[in-house]
Amino acid sequence: MTTKAKYQAVLELGETLNIQNGNVTEENGVLKVIGTAKNPYEKNILWDKIKEIGGENPSDIMANISVADDSVYARHIVKSGETLGGIAKKYFGNPAKYQDIFKANSDILKNPDLIHPDQELIIPNL
Repeated sequence: MTTKAKYQAVLELGETLNIQNGNVTEENGVLKVIGTAKNPYEKNILWDKIKEIGGENPSDIMANISVADDSVYARHIVKSGETLGGIAKKYFGNPAKYQDIFKANSDILKNPDLIHPDQELIIPNL
């Protein structure tokens, strides 16, 4: 199995996330991946996938993923049925962090229990 085939799921995730300025080369059994993620959250998703396949410190892949917008952790479009607690759990693993999301969006949210589909929320860097 080639290194590129081994990390195919990472490359597909990069396409799904629409990583910009992407370049993938394979040299001496080492896959070199370059690109720009929209935000730190998407960069972390890519790294998590790399570690899932190659372990904590993979030696057969070198990734240089930059971030286009590091002023926020992510931007989230609210879907029907979502809550701030659920969104906080998705991004931070802790529903209690909903307060941080609420504070970061106080210009558009007046009540943490009232969010609406299609609102774009800032997920702050914590």
